[in-house]
Amino acid sequence: MTQPDEQRSFTYRDAGVDIDAGDELVERIKPYAKRTMRPEVLAGIGGFGALCRIPAGYREPVLVSGTDGVGTKLKLAFDLDRHDTIGIDLVAMSVNDILVQGAEPLFFLDYFACGKLAVETAAAVVRGIAAGCEQAGCALIGGETAEMPGMYPAGEYDLAGFAVGVVERSGIIDGSTIAAGDAVLGLASSGAHSNGYSLIRRIVGARREDLAADFDGRTLGQALLEPTRIYVKSVLALLRAMPVKGLAHITGGGLVDNVPRILPGHLCAGLERGSWTPPPLFAWLQKNGNVAETEMLRVFNCGIGMVVIVAGQDAGKASGLLRSTGETVWRIGTVRARAPGEEQIVVA
Repeated sequence: MTQPDEQRSFTYRDAGVDIDAGDELVERIKPYAKRTMRPEVLAGIGGFGALCRIPAGYREPVLVSGTDGVGTKLKLAFDLDRHDTIGIDLVAMSVNDILVQGAEPLFFLDYFACGKLAVETAAAVVRGIAAGCEQAGCALIGGETAEMPGMYPAGEYDLAGFAVGVVERSGIIDGSTIAAGDAVLGLASSGAHSNGYSLIRRIVGARREDLAADFDGRTLGQALLEPTRIYVKSVLALLRAMPVKGLAHITGGGLVDNVPRILPGHLCAGLERGSWTPPPLFAWLQKNGNVAETEMLRVFNCGIGMVVIVAGQDAGKASGLLRSTGETVWRIGTVRARAPGEEQIVVA
């Protein structure tokens, strides 16, 4: 016979929170986190707080921090039941952001929230986070797993994270030295990265059978879940080798909104639309969503994930260095004086 509620002894598990599952997850992810450790880390996963020293060699170290999530790309991961790469996206969005100020990422922390903890799914997500940290050369130093019954639909979760990096004060990149005649270089994206997915899901919504269809050597679903490219190691190598005047991570707002963020007000970046080759995904989205060209440029990265601005005479050397580290690089435009009333970026 079932006891009345007032006579029962309730447990946290009765309320929907499984402490044992959380403990199991921590043990499962420790080996992945261990592979990301840097010598500066004094204490990582398992404590109340993680400890990290500033790397040696800095005279005036400045800490740079960034935080982000993955947005509605998560919904696609749920639909396709694929969770092993979404953590790379999470890391990429923060480390690429702090990179544009010249910072070397030191460590990363994540926040994983769900209604009911599925250890296998959560472990796959954290494997991706650790893989992203390895690509960026930063330590997965800690995080939080929150099991909150009733807060999320069954099988869904949310992700957030933040990165902390360091830059020499004299090496901070702020765009202030950009001048007319400078070259605008574009580094290829791996796809849509982690922006514009509300529009992507709207376009795909009426064509869900296409997710499993062949698309450019894989399925469309795989192309849409391709993780965000992490530019940290290649761009840091460039910064060590030569002067760089400006960097822009092309995220929400596309080229149109992100490039002006690093330009002095009296300057304009003139970009040549035919100077780079976008992945086929963007043509598919534009055609099947009947999306105007101007909308494409302000929603998606359209094939350019990072913009690098260098002196005009340095464009060839910078491109060669970036290609030697595995990047696909195009000279996509030139900085010029801005005419009265002109936008700060013109794509023609």
